Amino acid sequence: MESLAGAEFAPQTTYLNTASSGLIPARSVAAVKAALDDAAAGGRFIDQAFEAVEEARAAYARLVGVPARQVAAGASVAVYAGIIAAALPPGAEVLAAEGDFSSLVNPFAVRRDLKLRTVPLEEIAEAVRPGTALVAVSAAQSADGRIADLDALRAAARAHGARTLVDYSQAAGWLPVSAAEADYTVCVGFKWLLCTRGVAFLTVPEDLGGLTPVFAGWVAGEKPWDSCYGPVAELAHSARRFDESPSLYSYVAARHSLALIEELGLEAIAAHDSALADRFRAGVARLGHRAIDAPGSAIVSVPGLGEAASRLAEADVFVSARAGNLRASFHLYNTAAEVDRLLAALAD
Repeated sequence: MESLAGAEFAPQTTYLNTASSGLIPARSVAAVKAALDDAAAGGRFIDQAFEAVEEARAAYARLVGVPARQVAAGASVAVYAGIIAAALPPGAEVLAAEGDFSSLVNPFAVRRDLKLRTVPLEEIAEAVRPGTALVAVSAAQSADGRIADLDALRAAARAHGARTLVDYSQAAGWLPVSAAEADYTVCVGFKWLLCTRGVAFLTVPEDLGGLTPVFAGWVAGEKPWDSCYGPVAELAHSARRFDESPSLYSYVAARHSLALIEELGLEAIAAHDSALADRFRAGVARLGHRAIDAPGSAIVSVPGLGEAASRLAEADVFVSARAGNLRASFHLYNTAAEVDRLLAALAD
């Protein structure tokens, strides 16, 4: 099984760690270098960079199946989770999965007047109850790759009048998702979307979800360049009112990284990634270990092998140690030969 995009990537190591950070395509690297040269020469970098933000917003919107007007562009999942936390009334109950990623959960924990309740991921749909205001969950768990049953969760939330917040950070880019099926979604770009750090997205409903843009600056204005001084007179009529001032070089790269994902297609990427993950699961079982059950996931977590990650790195085989387990993650630039190299290193 070959890489889906070999011309864009030339790793010098066996890199099986996209769940931590994705590799950057050659086209994105070239675009940032050109933008830096243009900025250094006093060119038109700013205009072109803000165009890149809008192209990245539109590309992400297509990937998750919503109109671009429902997508905000920023840099941090925690900031966007914080906006949602700030909109909840005192005493509201927030339901989350045990051990979910802190950037998603902690903004609700620090509001001491909210009731944060956590349950095992597999029980989260059944745990929605009358009085639950919001359910926050990752589509795929960072620690071990388990995939949430979002259909069951959505049905339970609707039955009890709760809203849903889904974090796509470990899903978008390999797992086909639909942001239209959740009230809010958040996602960083530096993992499976192959962006640099400094890119994150929020999606909101058509009615903007009752959120207050508490972090709004001039870029959140309907006419940003007329909103530079004093209070913003007119907030953007779309989700752009929730934009953070963008990390422009990051978005210059993101435009090209997201274009590559679109060109290859999520279905092809999903099939490629999950096949490599299944190959690793089968191989590690032959070595006498059992991976955490996460069928279909591109992330594989193996208990009892976490300490091997540092020794593997010495051999230029890069995975992660998470929650005491070895975590390997497989994306479009990986091959079956690399999976076998990891298995051979573990056997040794």
